[in-house]
Amino acid sequence: MPKVEREVVVVVTRVLKQAVSSRLTVRALSLCGALVGTLVASSFVSGATLPPDSVDLMYHNYDGGGMKINGPSLLVRKSIGPQVSVTGHHYVDSISAASVDVIASGASEYEEERTEMSGGVDFLYEKAILSAGYTNSSENDYEANTAYFGIAQDFFGDLTSLSLAYARGWDDVGKRDQDRSEFEEANRQNYKLGVTQVLTKNAIIGLDVDVITDEGKLENPYRSNRFIDPGDATNFLVQEENYPDTRTSTAFGLRGMYYLPYRASIKAEYRYFNDSWDIQSHTYDIAYSHAFQESWIFEVSYRLYTQDQAEFYSDLFPFANSQTHYGRDKELSTYDGTTIGFGVSYEIKQGVIPFVKRMQFSLQGDYLDYQYENFRDVTAEGSFLPGDEPLYQFDAWVTRTSLIVEF
Repeated sequence: MPKVEREVVVVVTRVLKQAVSSRLTVRALSLCGALVGTLVASSFVSGATLPPDSVDLMYHNYDGGGMKINGPSLLVRKSIGPQVSVTGHHYVDSISAASVDVIASGASEYEEERTEMSGGVDFLYEKAILSAGYTNSSENDYEANTAYFGIAQDFFGDLTSLSLAYARGWDDVGKRDQDRSEFEEANRQNYKLGVTQVLTKNAIIGLDVDVITDEGKLENPYRSNRFIDPGDATNFLVQEENYPDTRTSTAFGLRGMYYLPYRASIKAEYRYFNDSWDIQSHTYDIAYSHAFQESWIFEVSYRLYTQDQAEFYSDLFPFANSQTHYGRDKELSTYDGTTIGFGVSYEIKQGVIPFVKRMQFSLQGDYLDYQYENFRDVTAEGSFLPGDEPLYQFDAWVTRTSLIVEF
C-alpha cells in the first residue's frame, strides 16, 4: 500500500476510535481528509519519490454505541510527467444515530449523509516533495472547508526525512432545518512537524509534533448537559452546552519499526495529547505484521487509550448555569479504551494482469471496548436517582475493505 494511502487508513481508524459521536467524527474526518497530502512525514518510507499511479477503493463500517457509520471511499492518483502527481478523493459517510448522547438530550434517532470531495497535487524537486490541496465536506447542518500545504525533505543520504505541514479549516455549524444564514463559524489551524530517521537496515524511528488551534462554535448544537431539578431533587433537567470559544491542542507522537529476519515486522507507537481545556491523553500502540509466501500479509495490533476530563466537564451539574462553561459530552470525560485489530492482504504482482503493476485486496477490522469513569448511562433500565445511574460503557466494530490497483 502506498505510504500516503496507508496513513489515510490509519488516521481514519484512529479518528473513529476516539470520536464515536457523529458530530465529532464528521469534524475530525474533515480535517484529517484535508491533510492526506501532508502525511508523508508519518510514514516509515525514506527517499523522496512520488507514489505510483493508482486507484484505491475502500468501504468502511462503524457499528457501536448506538452509532452506525458506513460508506465508500475512492482515491485516484495520476502522475503528470516525472515530477508532478495529482490526487482526487471522494468519500461518503451514511450516519445513523441513536447514541446515549442523542437519547439523553431528548432527541430522536436521526439519519444523515456526509459527502467529502478533495483534490491535491504533489511536486517532486530533487529530494523534496511539496504538497498542496483542498477539501470540502458537506452535510445538511455542517459545511467544512480545509486547505493544506506541506513540504518533506530528505537529508544525509536519504537516512533522515524532515517534513512541515500547515492546514487551515473554516467551518459553518448549524442544525437541521436551520437557515444557512444563521449558521455559526468555527475556524481551525493545524501545524505539523515530523522527523523520520533510519537507524539501521532493520530499524527506523519517527517523531511527530502537532499543534492545533480552534476558534468559534466548538460545542455540538444538538448536545445538552444536565443539572438537578431545583423543584425535585429526584429528577434532572437539561440545557444546551456552552464551551469556550478557543482551544489549543498539542500532540507528540513517537514511533518505531523493526524488521525481523523472517519477513515480519513489529511497530510500536506512543502518543501524548494535551489541550487548553485541561484534557490529557495517552495512546499506546503495538502491531505485528507477517508476510506469508509471496502474496499474503497478516497483521495483528493492540491499542490502549486513556484520557482525563476537561476542566468544565461534569456528568451532573448542581443547577443551571452553575459555571461559565459547561459540557457533558462523554468525549470530554475521563475514560479509557482498548482496541484489538486484525488485517489480511493479498497482492497480485506485476505481469499477471495486463497494464497493472500491482493489485492488492485488504480486509481490516478493529474491536473497540470503552469504559467511562464519570459519564453515566441515563438510558439504563431501572429506577435511579440523578448521579446514581450505571457508568456508561460500549463496544464497537470498525471494518474496512479495500482494493488498490497501481498502473
